[in-house]
Amino acid sequence: MSGTNGIAGPPGLWSEARNAEGRVYYYNTQTKATQWTKPVELMSLAERALLDQPWKEYTAEGGRKYWYNAETKSSSWEMPEVYKNALAQAQPPALPPAPAQQFVAGGAASFSSYPQQRDRDDYGERAGTDRQIGYGQIDVNGSRAPTFQAQSTDPEYSTFEEGEAAFIKLLRRANVQPDWTWEQTMRATIKDPQYRALKDPKDRKAAFEKYAMEVRLQEKDRAKERLAKLRADFGTMLKSHPEIKHYTRWKTARPIIERETIFRSTNDDTERRQLFEEYIIELKKSSIEREAITRKSAMDDLVSILKGLDLEPYTRWSEAHSIIQSHERFSTDDKFQTLSKSDILTAFENHIKSLERTFNDERQRDKTIKARKERHNRDRFLDLVQELKAAGKVKAGTKWMNILPELQADPRYGALLGQSGSTPLDLFWDLVEDEERALRLVRNDVYDVLEDKRFEIIPKSTLPEFLDLMSTDRRTDPIPKDTLSLIFDRLLEKVMRRAEDDKHASERHQRRLIDALRSKIKHLDNPPVHASTSWESIRPQISNLEEYKALESDELRRQAFDKVIRRLKEKEEDADKEREKDRGTKRDHREREKDRDRERERDRDVRNGHSERRREPKARASRTPEPDAYEADRRKAMADRERQYRKSSTTGLSPPRERAERDRHERISSRHAEGRLGGYDRDRRDREEERERLYRTRGDPRGSRDELDYGGGGRRRRGPDSDGESVGSRKRVRREKSEGVKRKSRTPPPPAKEEVAVHSGSEEGEMVEEE
Repeated sequence: MSGTNGIAGPPGLWSEARNAEGRVYYYNTQTKATQWTKPVELMSLAERALLDQPWKEYTAEGGRKYWYNAETKSSSWEMPEVYKNALAQAQPPALPPAPAQQFVAGGAASFSSYPQQRDRDDYGERAGTDRQIGYGQIDVNGSRAPTFQAQSTDPEYSTFEEGEAAFIKLLRRANVQPDWTWEQTMRATIKDPQYRALKDPKDRKAAFEKYAMEVRLQEKDRAKERLAKLRADFGTMLKSHPEIKHYTRWKTARPIIERETIFRSTNDDTERRQLFEEYIIELKKSSIEREAITRKSAMDDLVSILKGLDLEPYTRWSEAHSIIQSHERFSTDDKFQTLSKSDILTAFENHIKSLERTFNDERQRDKTIKARKERHNRDRFLDLVQELKAAGKVKAGTKWMNILPELQADPRYGALLGQSGSTPLDLFWDLVEDEERALRLVRNDVYDVLEDKRFEIIPKSTLPEFLDLMSTDRRTDPIPKDTLSLIFDRLLEKVMRRAEDDKHASERHQRRLIDALRSKIKHLDNPPVHASTSWESIRPQISNLEEYKALESDELRRQAFDKVIRRLKEKEEDADKEREKDRGTKRDHREREKDRDRERERDRDVRNGHSERRREPKARASRTPEPDAYEADRRKAMADRERQYRKSSTTGLSPPRERAERDRHERISSRHAEGRLGGYDRDRRDREEERERLYRTRGDPRGSRDELDYGGGGRRRRGPDSDGESVGSRKRVRREKSEGVKRKSRTPPPPAKEEVAVHSGSEEGEMVEEE
């Protein structure tokens, strides 16, 4: 078997050689197989004893030896005790001196004695023969002696394959490198007899190229094996460092592992980094796989949690998310931290869809069962109505109230109640309409007979007379008496209804006549009618009117007069109530005016620097302002401000003069009309004025202050367009008004009417008369 699998061939067939890098490998001359490990046949007793040991001896970069355990993945600079004991047990016995080492010309490798001796003997024999018989001799006379043809010493092989194998063997023995040229190979091997194992030079060169390709492939395989072993050892070393994660970089990991023996077993830093990157890629893959497994497990557990929650198909995400976050299992298990909010939302949507699907299926199933049950109940009720029809209890013109007691006694009627679709009344009327449709054909024949016989149905007509008339004609004689009786009842009912309509029309006409006379009495001018007017005094005055004559009795005429008098008395009572209400409203208005005046006076004193404690309760008896030494200066400043306002009126930042005057007059008139407004209307008006004031304040770039401070103890005077109260008072008034609105009822009282009176207009003392 091949030596590359670790199974040795026959003894004496293994030879030791070196590659271009100087590394020793072993070649089987029979199977043409090569291997890096030393065959058992070439091992010494000590090597054989250490063959089964897990410890192996290696040489580091500096030439220092170390020992590595392939099972525990550990290394040591000191020789292990197990390794020493194995060496002590394998002491080699005394051997006879070995023959001298034989070398092959042009080669650097050593081979076993047997094939070398054989090749050397063959070469000696052939060389001796050439030396003895190789050339012809010339005698002294100059004539050539007879030439003896020597026997050929070239190796002969029966097949081309054997010759090619012998030539390739020569190339291996001569340690021909795959990167040599053909000329270098010829110089190294041409003296060997095996060089002529192939007669054709082209075949030799082709065999050389084949040999070079095989050697390159073998070296590549050996490099792969070395790299695979180094990769395994490097990965084992990296695994022993748990601080190296899948996100660790080479510049971070190199200081950690550069003192390891495996790290120093190769000098190529690019190779180390490549092995590290491969290890990191594997870590990333394993990390991704673990995360995927953890995420899938978390999603499965989340689905089970959602199934355990009492969620409805219409549960919102916001509610469900808070429920899931507060769940004990979800909050304590760390694997749920790998799920994002989107993953939780996806699981929730899938769960809700399944709930909706289940809910819709159940609802559709219940709906189908319910519809089937309702249809069955309707069919049973129709059977009941058909039974009553066959018994003669249901026919054309039958009333629901007449047949209802019969239906209530049957359970089929109760089963139909309360369900959707057609009700018992609908099904009953469907059957009655069918009967009515059949009755119309018979009714037309009855009408024809009545017209032919010139018989008129009147309220005093009787059923026997009608039956006798129908029996005299062959068209109506076969009609059952019950049907004829029904037709007679309907005709008689129609006649009675027509008489009733005529009576109602007569009553309506009589009421119109009464209303016409009442209108005439109401609009009499000379003399006008009062609540104290009597019927006897007014009767001669209206006796000649057409409306009076249109009424047939004095009772109806007196009824029209009584309506007029009753309405006049009601108006007088309403007027008395209104006057009483107006007096109360005026009194309340005067009290509110007094309170408002006191509030304005208090605010004015506070703005002028007077303390409320020092102000006497009735220190001020009029609205005339106190003498002020700075009055002229203030008026001049106000005039300047007014001119500035007029100049900036075109910018839209402050209202023009005309608009300001109009607003002033509107405020004055609104104050006079305040007493006529209810509490709700006044509050609404105040809110609108406050919004207008704030709007003007924002539009004025010079600020919202309508008061100028000229010193003099902090006394201030409002401008002509001032609102008449400070900011603090406005806040206080708004607060009091808001509290007053809360205390008031939702429905404001009707506005009270005031008589024409004279009120104080503004604080400058204008007097405005209401019109």
